[in-house]
Amino acid sequence: MRSEDIARLAGVSRSTVSRVINQYPNVPEETRRKVMKVIEEHHYEPNTNARVLAGKGTDTIGLFVISTAEKTRGNRIYQNNYFAPFVDALVDTANALGYYVLIHTVYSEEDFQKIRQAFSQKRIDGGVIVGTQKNLEEIRSIVQLGEPLVLIDYDPAELARHHMDNNTVAVINTKDFAGGSEAVAHLIALGHREIAFISGRLNTHSGRERLRAYESALEEHGIPLRKELVLDGDFRRGPACRAVTEFLAAGERPTAFFAANDEMALGALDAFRDFGLRVPEDVSLIGFDDSPIASRLTPALTSVRLPIAEMSQTAAETVVAMCRKRSASFSAVSFPTRLVVRESCAKRAEVPADSSASTDDGSDVPG
Repeated sequence: MRSEDIARLAGVSRSTVSRVINQYPNVPEETRRKVMKVIEEHHYEPNTNARVLAGKGTDTIGLFVISTAEKTRGNRIYQNNYFAPFVDALVDTANALGYYVLIHTVYSEEDFQKIRQAFSQKRIDGGVIVGTQKNLEEIRSIVQLGEPLVLIDYDPAELARHHMDNNTVAVINTKDFAGGSEAVAHLIALGHREIAFISGRLNTHSGRERLRAYESALEEHGIPLRKELVLDGDFRRGPACRAVTEFLAAGERPTAFFAANDEMALGALDAFRDFGLRVPEDVSLIGFDDSPIASRLTPALTSVRLPIAEMSQTAAETVVAMCRKRSASFSAVSFPTRLVVRESCAKRAEVPADSSASTDDGSDVPG
């Protein structure tokens, strides 16, 4: 069925049908309902190629998940405790707004070409980029296309330094420094002074902010920073397990660990079991993200909650708004985090007599 057939059945002009399909505001509501009824009854689908040639959009956005570190894994990102709920929520929101979502995974430097091609071939109207690796040169080449783009977990100041704060770009982050500070302060309030940190990738905004929070919280409470207590977990379970295993095998026994995401907290738990360490009796543990698995573990994991649903919803709404207006200004929003206290932390058995550090939430808060 063609648009002229819809027009004939609805008793309107072909141009009116076009205005309804393209959501023009200057169509009487009664006329809109009449045209939409015919479209729904006859399952009419507009020709996407024709829309593109006419300068209209495709009503499709691209979601590009960058995870080059996952390229050797069979399940890749689909079982990741952060990516999976983010993708689900973004797709649901975009669909509710009348947009399809084209999902691409970027597992190598060459895969960045997928993003450029999706734009240049007019298969999408805008894009959302989320991931745990950052390649600023590749991102710059995409930003320079001048298409609507939302970046998740990018430093706005860094984008500005590299002249990527275009008016077609929006950035969505979380307040990682505040969340990390709250987590370390909680451990200190429980009497812990030897706190190991499992770091994520420092080429990410979140990775740097969570490390900075750890270092700052120790300094604020007068606890010397020991570089040997900072482990590289690469934001992944396997590398985190290996790093903690090597660390414990060397004879180190901190009383608490703070992992920069829940995936690495799971890796730490794997290592603890191999060494017969109990959580929280022998060692306390905090994660970051508060992924769905955190509350299902035994003991349940204390973790810094990220508002993933709100972030993904905002990402979808923002890129759709940019696509529809075709004009915008550079923007950045940062969502608050919250420490969710569960069972994986406990008071240190013996607190030194000269310890006076405390936090507003009180040292009697259960872990």
